[in-house]
Amino acid sequence: GHFVEVQGTAEGAAFTRREMDALLVLAEKGIGELVAMQRRALGLS
Repeated sequence: GHFVEVQGTAEGAAFTRREMDALLVLAEKGIGELVAMQRRALGLS
């Protein structure tokens, strides 16, 4: 995929590239789950 914008704020300490990658993995999983729930709610799946 492509990113339009990424914003991050570090409270106390910066985060690493590895941590950023982990956050992206979690975000992708969460977005997929939300889309699936929306599709079920709309009767599309």
